[in-house]
Amino acid sequence: MSRAQASKAEAVRDPDEALELYRRMLLIRRFEDTVQDLFLKGEVHGTTHLYSGQEAVAVGVCSVLQAQDRVAGTYRGHGHALALGVEPQGLLDELLGRASGVCGGRAGSMNVIDLEHRLIGCFGIVGGSIAAATGAALALKRQDGVAVAFFGDGATNQGYFAECLNFAKVFKLPAVYVCENNLYGEFTPYEQVTAGEIRARAETLGIAARTIDGNDVWAVRDAAAEAVEQARSGDGPCFIEALTYRFVGHSRSDPGRYRKPGELDEWRERDPLKRLRDSIEGAEAVEASVEGEIEQLVENALAAPFPSPDPDAREFKDG
Repeated sequence: MSRAQASKAEAVRDPDEALELYRRMLLIRRFEDTVQDLFLKGEVHGTTHLYSGQEAVAVGVCSVLQAQDRVAGTYRGHGHALALGVEPQGLLDELLGRASGVCGGRAGSMNVIDLEHRLIGCFGIVGGSIAAATGAALALKRQDGVAVAFFGDGATNQGYFAECLNFAKVFKLPAVYVCENNLYGEFTPYEQVTAGEIRARAETLGIAARTIDGNDVWAVRDAAAEAVEQARSGDGPCFIEALTYRFVGHSRSDPGRYRKPGELDEWRERDPLKRLRDSIEGAEAVEASVEGEIEQLVENALAAPFPSPDPDAREFKDG
């Protein structure tokens, strides 16, 4: 499809839906910018892994899910949480270790859980989301629900991957496995440590699989809608490889010097926010609204109290 054809196809989309997708992607981008700023100021303790650049994947997939569905995210899970509708204030409070955080200020950046918003967990263990979603799918098989696992390209080399996809196929579980292939496993180009095509690993097991442009939110949404429908209908798991790119380092202060020359600039030209913004009207109002929301989030989070020490937990540690 040519660029002109793609623009024409996007033009027939529902304008309100397009604005909502843009708003959610922009919220994730600005949220992550804010987290990085607060981290550098010493307000965020521990480590952080930002989702900047990959927003279209989480937003596109989560936009087609229903109330009974569940999601397992990665340690880069702020984007997954916000795409699901986790309250931004509660999420930022959590990252700052405040009592008003979604996990009471005790989970930090990598291990957020919000069952009310269908997030069964974000996992610091590479591939942990795959196992969690597979287990959830086993339970959801009787509840007309679908479990989605987000994971990076590096997780496809973990034992979780082969074992869980095999299990899901054998028992026809309602699971959708979404590989966010951002070309790097931490600091290593994925092709240096991954043999063959990632999608082919699922296809070998007889799982319906496809590779898509992960920086095109409409392509993600369409692929996810098809995969979720198939999984929900009882036809077993599906696999999506979304080709995308993170605009920031792996974590914290990583400058990303291992990137190929010019690679970041090339991918910024395919920025998922810019691509959607160019096809919609009313973006300025959305941007002003999100900016105001972010400012209020920061003010509230910095004023929120820290959790009180748990006497029982302290006693257990000392004893």
